[in-house]
Amino acid sequence: MSDEERPHGSGQRGDVSGESFIEAADAALEETYERPVSLSEYVDFVLENPHVASHASKYLLDAIEHAGTRTVIEEGEQKERYEFFDDPHNEGEHAILGNTEVLNDFVDDLRSIAAGRGKGEKIIWLDGPTATGKSELKRCLVNGLREYSKTPEGRRYTVEWNVAGAERSSSGLTYGDQAVSDEDDWYESPVQSHPLTVFPPEVRRELLDAINAELDDHIGVNVEGKLDPFCREAYDFLEEQYRREGTDHLFTAVTDPGHLRVKNFVVDVGQGIGILHSEDEGTPKERLVGSWMAGMLRELDSRGRKNPQAFSYDGVLSQGNGLLTIVEDASQHADLLQKLLNVPDEGTVKLDKGIGMDIDTQLIIISNPDLEAQLNQHADSGGMDPLKALKRRLDKHEFTYLTNLSLEAELLQRELTNETEVWRADRWDQLEERIREPLTMHVRDTSGDVHAKELAPHSIEAAALYSVVTRLVDTDLPSGLDMVDKALLFDRGYLEEGDERIDVADFEFDDRANDGEQGIPVTYTRDVIADLLHEERDRHHQDLPIEHVIMPRDVLNTMAEELTDAPVFSPTEASDFEDRLVQVKNHVFRRQENDVLDAMMREKRVDESTVEEYIEQVYAWATDDQIENERGEYVDPDPLKMKVFEIEHLGRFEETNYAGNDPDDAVREFRTDKIITALNRHAWHNRDEEFRVSDVNVKEIPVIKTVLGSHDWADVRRTFEDFDPRQWDNPPSGTETASLKRDTVRNMQELFDYSEASAELTSRHVMNQVSYKWD
Repeated sequence: MSDEERPHGSGQRGDVSGESFIEAADAALEETYERPVSLSEYVDFVLENPHVASHASKYLLDAIEHAGTRTVIEEGEQKERYEFFDDPHNEGEHAILGNTEVLNDFVDDLRSIAAGRGKGEKIIWLDGPTATGKSELKRCLVNGLREYSKTPEGRRYTVEWNVAGAERSSSGLTYGDQAVSDEDDWYESPVQSHPLTVFPPEVRRELLDAINAELDDHIGVNVEGKLDPFCREAYDFLEEQYRREGTDHLFTAVTDPGHLRVKNFVVDVGQGIGILHSEDEGTPKERLVGSWMAGMLRELDSRGRKNPQAFSYDGVLSQGNGLLTIVEDASQHADLLQKLLNVPDEGTVKLDKGIGMDIDTQLIIISNPDLEAQLNQHADSGGMDPLKALKRRLDKHEFTYLTNLSLEAELLQRELTNETEVWRADRWDQLEERIREPLTMHVRDTSGDVHAKELAPHSIEAAALYSVVTRLVDTDLPSGLDMVDKALLFDRGYLEEGDERIDVADFEFDDRANDGEQGIPVTYTRDVIADLLHEERDRHHQDLPIEHVIMPRDVLNTMAEELTDAPVFSPTEASDFEDRLVQVKNHVFRRQENDVLDAMMREKRVDESTVEEYIEQVYAWATDDQIENERGEYVDPDPLKMKVFEIEHLGRFEETNYAGNDPDDAVREFRTDKIITALNRHAWHNRDEEFRVSDVNVKEIPVIKTVLGSHDWADVRRTFEDFDPRQWDNPPSGTETASLKRDTVRNMQELFDYSEASAELTSRHVMNQVSYKWD
């Protein structure tokens, strides 16, 4: 276009131009697609790269395993998780959070099916309540398979035919007598037929033996079945033409590169992936395989028979042939399920009474619990249950609500912000920072103005914890623990209180417990918070916009108040969930209280180097060893340094516990049991596979963690003698309370990402509770 016609702002900006984006798109497509090759070239390629000939279930398994694994902690246990389910190709947009054990079982079943070790006749059934990740799995499978098929390792191939070079007849593949030429003469298999199905069965078996001999995998390639009816029509036509001509090498003539080419395709919905949605309509045959096109039947006069070229091939099995077929919201298609019974076992469907089509696809059905109710409607009929055969074919994998606090917090943040990053952490404290962090959301009010609203620190954590607590059963709760403790055990794998650490392995939770089957779904929590964000609030404090701050207690109170009005919960469920609220509130308050205490005592923390020196002194004392001083000399541990640290920093002992600098039995026991034992335990937990221990992080030793970062109100009273929490809201100027408040609010912002407003509200809330017991 001319300069006058060029839109404002178009053209080059620095090194960026329209041409550069076109070139990038060209490069992306060139990396994705290959030129079509002859059947002979394809076979040579497959013999060198056997995995590209994989059958459907093996290809799906290869795609999942290709992405690798990572280690996670769920329900307190360390598990290996396939990264494919983190949706890595799409930056995590459709990652499935949690349910790692369910996904691993799903992959194990795929492995059995792919290897032919049983379950080949099964239909994989993904069941579970709404908002548990089943639909995300469908999207994740589509994304992952599409992107994998673009890689050299994941190339997927099919065949295309050209009969224009043979003598034309009314039954040719040209859809009538329309004159076509060149590329327009090529017709791709409408159901992604595998190139090896072109070979006669006995030759194909020998070829597969040769392929599997080159395959470095315990699961071999297994391509069964015949060419699809559309391709068979082309093959038979060409064979008939060359047979009439007396050609000696019929297969060579029929599969000549002028008639048959092998091409790669990008897997997507409609091409290698078939998805039947709940709203899809039609007869069972139309939904499963397709329909006859009356106009094409008339045009392709096939002498009284139905020409397979006149079939639409747009049913879910036709689209999913070669890889994956998904029936979504299966209860809406219950009439189809029985018709799918023999598909996995026999691998064939009917286009018409006399026309069959072989199918190679992995069948998956997705449903909410209502399908199970339909399947069990005749359960009391005993042997007369008409659905018994169907139920025997279904291999159920049950998705549940998340029972990990960190995963639920991540999911809730995704729901509110559309951020898709998958949280990754090497240590629990890294996850803890993500869980507690605030969120700032921009919301438009009724007048059209946009305001920034803050979900204060611990708000997401509070909502996520309450949701998880409602999903846990209390029948297997160990003595001395509450539901919050169980939730934390499931998330971290341990509980820690001061010097004591308890691992989840120390408890015997019931594996048959129905954790995660019921509870508050993330969609309910998301909607509650969304309403709070849009709520007009009438609160002010001096010049601080605290009306734009949503506190953890605001979220928890609203979640509980609206339970009885939510149709998704029964009255019994609503009452049970309300009863669990207090435990969550108490935990969240302790978290806020610790933030305030740490902020108040920030300048009084013990320097980490001082702690490390104390650890070194105690270890040398316990092992009758020496330590290296600043001058490089080896000397005995200093009893005075240990004594000063234990009295002034630990606050556990007094002068009376020492005879001079020599410790009494209580101090000796403390050093041995709390320091040395904790140090050894920490080293054991952090060993590698060869029992080597990396550098010890003293901050992870329970008693030391307490020294470094934990304070109580006795410490505050001792340090700030004139402090009065009852004056906190409006402290008199010039008082110790006023200066302490100023420093505390600032420290909360710097240490924990509070805003000034949320620090004000949180510290007020904490001081309001503390003032009751201050005297």
